[in-house]
Amino acid sequence: MVERATRRIVEEIVADAPAGWTRAVLGCTAGGGGVSVSGGYAVPGAPLWRNPVHSPFLELGRLGEALREVRGWERTSLEIVCRPSGEYGLVAIADAITSLRGRRGGFQAVLDPGYRLPQPGSAQDEGTAAPEGDPQLAVARFHAYMERRAAILGRSEQLPPPASAAALDEAERRIGRPLPADLRALYSIADGDGIGYEHRYLLGGMAWLALKHLVAIHADQREPAWFGWELAWDSVVFDADPPRTVRRCGGHPAWLPFATGEDGNYLAVDLSPARDGRPGQVIGIGRDYDDGPAHVAGSITSLLGYHLELLERGAYEKHGDHISLRETARTPGPRMIVGEIPAEVPPTLQAIHINDATGPVDLAPLTAAPNLRRLHLNRCATADLSPIRALPVESVRVTLDGGDLTPLEGHHHLGSLDLATTTPIDIAPLRTVPNLRGLDLCRAAVRDLTALADLPDLRYLALTARQWTTLLDEGKAPPTLAAARLADDDAPLDDALTWSARLGLNTTDAFRTTGTLGTVGE
Repeated sequence: MVERATRRIVEEIVADAPAGWTRAVLGCTAGGGGVSVSGGYAVPGAPLWRNPVHSPFLELGRLGEALREVRGWERTSLEIVCRPSGEYGLVAIADAITSLRGRRGGFQAVLDPGYRLPQPGSAQDEGTAAPEGDPQLAVARFHAYMERRAAILGRSEQLPPPASAAALDEAERRIGRPLPADLRALYSIADGDGIGYEHRYLLGGMAWLALKHLVAIHADQREPAWFGWELAWDSVVFDADPPRTVRRCGGHPAWLPFATGEDGNYLAVDLSPARDGRPGQVIGIGRDYDDGPAHVAGSITSLLGYHLELLERGAYEKHGDHISLRETARTPGPRMIVGEIPAEVPPTLQAIHINDATGPVDLAPLTAAPNLRRLHLNRCATADLSPIRALPVESVRVTLDGGDLTPLEGHHHLGSLDLATTTPIDIAPLRTVPNLRGLDLCRAAVRDLTALADLPDLRYLALTARQWTTLLDEGKAPPTLAAARLADDDAPLDDALTWSARLGLNTTDAFRTTGTLGTVGE
């Protein structure tokens, strides 16, 4: 079955081949209901990926299913190579090894599938302030809010019956912590704002969840989503506004989603705030909060007061039976800048992507951004990293044109470094960076790679095949690695299997098959 599916794919590749091709490579990750594909035809005088290969998704899905039956793999990484002669070969392995062609390039190997990078918010101090919410005031404001809505609509809006005390107690048991008193009081008025599939969208245009849905979504959202090492190794979580109110996490067991935009975004109550926050504060989380959660209000009580105030001052629009509030956008200043360093650096800046600068970039102006977390120089260089010595940068992507890494010695915040160099560099200063967990040196000329073995807690490392060979021949691979990248984009999967085996990954069950189509036109 595997051989038959492979042959059909090869037939499609050959049928679509451009004139003069000498080889075709198709890489794929298949299984779990999805297929991702990259590949191209080798044509003299053109890069392999200049002529992309046709992607037979249906047949690749069938091939993934066939490999699952043969090997039991839920997801499979595979590579098919074929030539004008009709000769072809398939190599497949469980998706502990994945192709990154068309993205970062090369291959990624996951050595410790259970490891997850720590969230910066997990180390933040807990807030000690008392809750701001007031259940009696929240109930009064809710009733006033509903009366004002009824006056605008010309009728009262029907709501579900209240949640029982027993249901509230059971919800708290399943969540593992009590609801804020003001939110519990609202559920004693109505169990959300939906009857059947029809919501009233009471909370700033968001649907107030029934209690059972709050519990279910909390179970699904309580931990940060993991999108794999390719995205996670140098990711950054921004601080909310006001600063240090919400933990810098992608998810947390103490965040309870109680309203939904039905688009992957939620309002949640936060029962474990950061140092300057309050328990029961309202935050924004979900799909559009990749950079970090947002602080929305100090409590459900405050949120209701704000919504009531908007209605009372006429800051709303009525569309049939729907009322949309015209909320005032907060503009504390930009958190991210893309392009160049501005003449006046805003103190709110947390990330900057400097692109295509014509000369060496002077980083000194960034000292005016005391909360800078991400610094990426793209297609440009700097000669001096000393301006970021005292900044809390966690993700740095930089090309060094001269200079060295001594300004990073002992840097407490740095978590990932993507380094390119124009001259050989000494990486020994990185031994003293305690929280450095991700490192990409594939564009750097490094004097002594064996220093990598002394990095205290390195979890991700990207190198070229030549660099990996040097490091592994010396027996100096960092012992704490959870994932690694072979950065050569033209490396075949067979080479990636050999490399990952040297890192300790079991590749003995790789599946291989070869064949010939027969007479194939040149």
